[in-house]
Amino acid sequence: MSKPDRIQKTVLPNGLRIVTETIQTVRSLSAGIWVKTGSRHEQEEQAGITHFLEHMLFKGTERRSAYEIAQSMESVGGYLNAFTSPELTCYYARCLDTELDTALDVLTDMVLHSRFPEEEIEKEKKVVIEEMKMYRDNPEDFIFEEFHKQLFEPHPLGRPIIGYESTVKSFDQNALFGYLREQYHPSNVIIAVAGNAEHDRVVALVEKYFQPLDSTFAANGDQPMTPYKASKAVLKRPIEQTHFMLGRRALSAIDDDRYKLLLANTVLGSGMSSRLHQNIREKYGYCYHIQSFMEAFRDSGMFGIYAGTDREYVDHMRELVLTELRNLRDEPISDTVLDEAKSQLKGKLLLSQESMSNRMTRLAKSEVFHDRYITLDELVAEIDRADAGQIRDLCNTFFDEEEMTETILMPEDNRTAGEES
Repeated sequence: MSKPDRIQKTVLPNGLRIVTETIQTVRSLSAGIWVKTGSRHEQEEQAGITHFLEHMLFKGTERRSAYEIAQSMESVGGYLNAFTSPELTCYYARCLDTELDTALDVLTDMVLHSRFPEEEIEKEKKVVIEEMKMYRDNPEDFIFEEFHKQLFEPHPLGRPIIGYESTVKSFDQNALFGYLREQYHPSNVIIAVAGNAEHDRVVALVEKYFQPLDSTFAANGDQPMTPYKASKAVLKRPIEQTHFMLGRRALSAIDDDRYKLLLANTVLGSGMSSRLHQNIREKYGYCYHIQSFMEAFRDSGMFGIYAGTDREYVDHMRELVLTELRNLRDEPISDTVLDEAKSQLKGKLLLSQESMSNRMTRLAKSEVFHDRYITLDELVAEIDRADAGQIRDLCNTFFDEEEMTETILMPEDNRTAGEES
């Protein structure tokens, strides 16, 4: 399916890709530098270096101090930020369309000319360790990390993106420059811009900053996925509520069945009208929040159900959750419910188009996972194509209870989940 005229792509001689979506009816734009490297590409002794490097790129370049980097966009009404995922790192700016040159100048300056002063490295180690503590103090973050570890260890996807205190403390200037040279080469970079910006102008600016760079490294290879085995873990912390997660490894971002699973997930646990919300929170009052979720990687994925509840409800809630999974296996979703789920997904897609940041992200991720732009028409067609019988067939194997991993985070005392007060 051909892409719309507003979507354009250029590949520079050094392999760097530029993808843009021109929206002339807005006065803003979102620009991102996406690097195809994440925590899964680290060696064990490097755990957390991708995330740490992301932090350090804000700490000063040959031309700008850390303050000047922050002030460069904020002083014109925009902002800069970044994030690290298991497979990607992104540095992005949101600003008025008049500030395209400034946005790309600052972003490329950070990526190409950061200095990594030793004193800043030492200060940022403290910042990242405090970030670790913040996550450990949040029960939802803590159980999610433990659940992730159960699903994927010993693969690097099972490690926390932020790394460990021991590895972070070991990072120095040589390690950062070495990782930057290894991973941040042009053929591993995608620049995406969405908003009121002309493609040729974006290409000209990117060529100005990146063209002199040669791409001398091959794109990084992912470490092979390790076998999956379901497990159960019960953890304890000084908290009030019991936190519960149930799930398994799931489908990759390029799996043909991902839209069928997405529809099943929508019916099961996406929103207040979902079966989990209605049949566990609304009917029994066992929890304030319950949901199911999916995350997709290049060669695998994750499906999970999360809820926070009182310990005395855990066993009953688990059985209610399993009942909902059995229902998806045993009974086809009705035409009415399936049509509503399809409308919900398509509505979210269309509403997301109102954000230039979301459009920019779709541009980049289409390129990362599919090497081309995936149109909304294609996504809608895939959603509409799925029928109740196909979804039931997928659920029949995917929601096998023997394949489900469970993580429980309990208040710290001598009782176990399900015991009476």
